[in-house]
Amino acid sequence: MTAIDPEEAGGPEVLVPVRRPTPHPGEGEVLIRVAAAGVNRPDVMQRQGLYPPPPGAPSIPGLEIAGQVVAVGEGVGPEMLGQPVCALIGGGGYAEYAVAVADHCLTVPHGLSMVQAAAIPETLFTVWTNVFERAYADEGDTLLVHGGTSGIGTMAILLGRLFGLTVIVTAGSDEKCAAAEKLGAAKAINYKAVDFVEAVKDFTEGRGVDIVLDMVGGDYVPRNLKCLAEDGRHVSIAVQRGAKAEIPIWEIMRRRLILTGSTLRGRDRDFKAMVADELSRLVWPHVEEGRLRPVIDRSFPLAEAAEAHRRMEAGDHLGKIVLTINEAADD
Repeated sequence: MTAIDPEEAGGPEVLVPVRRPTPHPGEGEVLIRVAAAGVNRPDVMQRQGLYPPPPGAPSIPGLEIAGQVVAVGEGVGPEMLGQPVCALIGGGGYAEYAVAVADHCLTVPHGLSMVQAAAIPETLFTVWTNVFERAYADEGDTLLVHGGTSGIGTMAILLGRLFGLTVIVTAGSDEKCAAAEKLGAAKAINYKAVDFVEAVKDFTEGRGVDIVLDMVGGDYVPRNLKCLAEDGRHVSIAVQRGAKAEIPIWEIMRRRLILTGSTLRGRDRDFKAMVADELSRLVWPHVEEGRLRPVIDRSFPLAEAAEAHRRMEAGDHLGKIVLTINEAADD
């Protein structure tokens, strides 16, 4: 099969098509003929040599795919053959075929294109587990999300709108802020023009937010804590500005703040299967009925994966970047 599987770390130019053996599904797994694959920040970090695949995962990048099941492993019912699915995977998405755990797949409903389906799993699993599980978001809560027009940011806006959250985001331009508010953000703050801490305080009339979903880390963490209301929850999911931060412990104690965070890729099969089951019951009906659709920035053919990474690194994208692989990606 054709795949993107760089032999050494480097810039986007290392993402060139190569031939690799087609994988075979093991116990509890399915083989998917990939129509489209989402592009995510961890893919960029893996290409740069900063985020190696966990043990047992393919060296081929790509954490989410959509396509058709063409083979099943031991323990998987034959009824899955031929099914259109999207799936969260540990790696291997930038290829014509990829293996997924059957319990990590979600059926692609009528009306959802393969490009749209491929843009959902990574951000949906990430936002759900961190905002709704770790930060136990509830109707009426206020959520602050940095990177409001990223794949994670747009998914947080969409889910927040569906589940009764007030979502505040930051973005790097007035145009991006306008796009975020059009999507459903209650407030979008241009962090290059104003202090987001003061803007959050103004918008919440001094109360602060219940939850911060942080992909920045570093010196943003103490500033995020200033944005939190009493009993607020701070959830870290990436460290783009650094993995260390100085935090005011007394303030955490005094205002009963919670600092938590998680990574998703290395979690075990059972955890991801549990999340997939929750999503199929609580979120997927919104997808089936057309109320939840991912924001697509651009799609690129697999052979242009380097251009897809350049676009992500430039930071100009609004929503998800997707690779199209086998035909019928837009059916």
